[in-house]
Amino acid sequence: MTTQIDNPRAPYRRQKITRSNFEMWGWLFMRGSGVILVVLIFGHLFVNLMVGEGVSRIDFAFVGGKWTSPFWQTWDLLMLWLAMIHGTNGVRTIINDYSERHITRLILKLALYSAFILTVVLGTLVIFTFEPCPANAPADLLPSFC
Repeated sequence: MTTQIDNPRAPYRRQKITRSNFEMWGWLFMRGSGVILVVLIFGHLFVNLMVGEGVSRIDFAFVGGKWTSPFWQTWDLLMLWLAMIHGTNGVRTIINDYSERHITRLILKLALYSAFILTVVLGTLVIFTFEPCPANAPADLLPSFC
């Protein structure tokens, strides 16, 4: 069995002609979201690890206190959404590049998109429905800021 290898000096021929710029917009999104994610992640790490007492103060009360502020809810929501979209787009590109059979590509993308949706929906619900001070809870179990 012989395999024919294309001439590496031959001009590039597009396999499929499309009118969509989806891949270009995906590429631009990866660059923009990467820059924004660097700012969000380093800001998150700085506030959580460097300001105040450092890593020793991170507990339920710390997270509950942060998430009482709409600013930190929005910060963490942006970080979650951008990281998940950025990562999903990257893995989608890898699946397109390395899976040879159409059915394999379809199954892998379905698993990827299912994981994306599940993580984003649950993460968003946790950020917005987190209640550190539940009603009728014993006072000795509540954080100090309640």
